[in-house]
Amino acid sequence: MNSATFSRGRLAVWGGCLALAFALPLVLKSGFVISLLCQIGIMAVFSLSYNMLLGQTGLLSFGHAVYYGLGAFATIHLLNAIGKGGSPFTTALLPFVGGLAGLLAGLVLGYVTTRKAGTTFAMITLGIGEMVAACSLMFPAVFGGEGGVSGNRVVGKEAFLGFTWGPQVEMYGLIVLWAFVCTVAMFALTQTPLGRMANAVRDNPERAEFVGYDTERVRFLMVVLSGFFAGVAGGLSALNYEIVTAETLNAHTSGIVLLIAFVGGIGFFYGPIIGAILVTLMQIVIGGMTHAWLLYFGLFFLFMVLVAPGGIASLIAVQRNLWQAGLFGRMLPHYAATALPVLILLAGLVGLIELGYALLAGEGATSDGPVRVMGMMLDLKSPQPWLSAMAVAALGLGLTRWIGGRMREAWNATLSTLHGDKA
Repeated sequence: MNSATFSRGRLAVWGGCLALAFALPLVLKSGFVISLLCQIGIMAVFSLSYNMLLGQTGLLSFGHAVYYGLGAFATIHLLNAIGKGGSPFTTALLPFVGGLAGLLAGLVLGYVTTRKAGTTFAMITLGIGEMVAACSLMFPAVFGGEGGVSGNRVVGKEAFLGFTWGPQVEMYGLIVLWAFVCTVAMFALTQTPLGRMANAVRDNPERAEFVGYDTERVRFLMVVLSGFFAGVAGGLSALNYEIVTAETLNAHTSGIVLLIAFVGGIGFFYGPIIGAILVTLMQIVIGGMTHAWLLYFGLFFLFMVLVAPGGIASLIAVQRNLWQAGLFGRMLPHYAATALPVLILLAGLVGLIELGYALLAGEGATSDGPVRVMGMMLDLKSPQPWLSAMAVAALGLGLTRWIGGRMREAWNATLSTLHGDKA
């Protein structure tokens, strides 16, 4: 591990992020916001653990939820076992037990999955993930069947340093601490010889073997360590929700963490954190506003694949390069000018989607009169709302193409200047 790993600048950034995380509940005194932040913290650890496989080692896994779910079940069972005989201090350490469960699962399953890489690894993880998910319903004594296993995180008769972990804000503080420690540990791992060799195995496994490294062992160690951090995330989830169900082990959970890592940017360490924030907001906030949020998420994912396959972090990296070269100010007016037509286009598209959803699957499917769509009472059988939405979308599309062409010219010129300065 080199000295740059814990440089003053990086320590200042980490310290600032930790201070901001602890200050948020003091500013945003809302139970909903605190619960949302708790979920973001858990998903950040989970997605970072997944990026240890996909981003650092080049292993596409379709069964990462196994380590997350087993860590959650181990935590909830131990929480119920200690019961009133435990203490809040013991509860605070339970995510580490979840991590050990994930590590143990990584030792067993990693021995099988890491013998091959590429598509073979992906298919094996998919099969193992489905097998474990099926077992969760076959063994209700362990996994609780469809109802899952519930518990109570408030144990013991005395508080620990004033904390009982009952209030959600206290649980938020515990999640922040665990998320911070795990994030620092996972970043430090990227600077170790193992982390460097994982990158080499990802980029050119044949050359790594040629210089004397066992690529299978490197893949195995990375699976084991990623399983540990995924188990920690599962343990935090068990304490936060006080219930663990079979859903934590299924393919949906594995798919969500894959999408989070990809949207955020698998080529950057902080990319999965950005993805965790964005996807959680879409699930909770947009999901609470419309039942069609999955369609919006699918369209957003498609947009990212086509426009920014490197994820949101790649876009941030480009802007950072422009800022360092003193060229960001040149593009800022073009960004501002493009924002308005894009918003108009999005408004039209959202209107069409909401009208279509209300007609086919919402109240419009069973009602003959006006129904509430986006806070307005509209007659879905009248052409007026449809024509209005199409007109707004067409206007936005026309303006976007017109202004977007100018921005593209400015963008190409700015990149030419940037590359010329570097040359």
